Amino acid sequence: MREIISILLIIASLNSYSQKRKVFFKSPAGVYFISSDLHIHSVFSDGAVWPTVRVDEAIRDSLDLISLTEHLEYQSHISDIPHTNRNRSFQIAGGYVQKRPLAVVHGTEITKPMPPGHFNAIFVKDANKFFDKNKEPLNFIKGIKEANNQGAFVFWNHPMWEANRSDGIAKLDPIHKEVINKKLLHGIEVVNFDTFSEEAMQIALDYELTMMGTSDVHILIEWDFNIEKESFHRPITFIMSKNRTIKSIRDALFNGDTFIWYRDLIIGKSNNLKQVIENNLEVISKGYGFKGRKVEILQLELRNKSVAPISLNYIGEYTFHNDYKFIELEPRSSKIIYVKTKKIKEAIDLEFEILNYVIAPKTNLKTIKTINIE
Repeated sequence: MREIISILLIIASLNSYSQKRKVFFKSPAGVYFISSDLHIHSVFSDGAVWPTVRVDEAIRDSLDLISLTEHLEYQSHISDIPHTNRNRSFQIAGGYVQKRPLAVVHGTEITKPMPPGHFNAIFVKDANKFFDKNKEPLNFIKGIKEANNQGAFVFWNHPMWEANRSDGIAKLDPIHKEVINKKLLHGIEVVNFDTFSEEAMQIALDYELTMMGTSDVHILIEWDFNIEKESFHRPITFIMSKNRTIKSIRDALFNGDTFIWYRDLIIGKSNNLKQVIENNLEVISKGYGFKGRKVEILQLELRNKSVAPISLNYIGEYTFHNDYKFIELEPRSSKIIYVKTKKIKEAIDLEFEILNYVIAPKTNLKTIKTINIE
């Protein structure tokens, strides 16, 4: 019964929105970009704040969804905050978040030496079941199986962490391949806190794992990230969901329907980023003419509807009259460019490489905009 009540509260929270909440990216019709941070800590493991602070921070940052993922294997403050209930931080946060524009889902972190490393399990039902009858944490394989038995979405945390990989290179050990082959692992962090791993991204592409980006915050979020400057926000995973229900969000995670906003980068699979750029970069014809002269120079307005910059590299056949091929669109801004089409046309195609949209290691998204000329 308690579990049912928690789910109902989560759904109610996702459907309750304040007029002041930030819209990060315009989404396609019938798709919701759910903003999330699914790797955060409180004093119930090794964090420095009470769970309610994490709720307030997330609401201030206009997030839709968070999960407090406390370490199972150690609790730094156990002498000051003794407790045996490993669901407690979720219960505190979940009770506090009621009727606020945020959902809190239950998560935990399986924390082992490398290999295998650290793994988050999201949508767990009971974190206490990750311990044996002697109150000892389950070993890795038993723990990850328990997570799957509870219907959890499991992802590998910071595989590039230099404390575990001295070269900072994410790579698979046999134990990782085993849990991937057995479908026990579903995602991987390509961004954690202030690091981005192209190697982890390649692993995600090779093994069809969902790409994740998280803050892994332990102290106050504003101490780690300058909230006054949008370009140094916490990493956010956007879940591309058909609606705002937990079932749809969970399905989208398992389907790999995510993209990550990290500093000025947008990171994700090609098909996912195409949906982002198609709905956030608009090109509008202003007709032919330059400085009042009727000439074969087409005036276009480029609009960026998103919270992130769009760095364009034009790779098409035309040249511009007052710009080079590199064009920077600031967040939520517009810019006029002039295209020399050589003759009057009814429509043209402009092909761009989006330099800050990353779809694979050393690979950027390309898009073609068709402009009908009035």
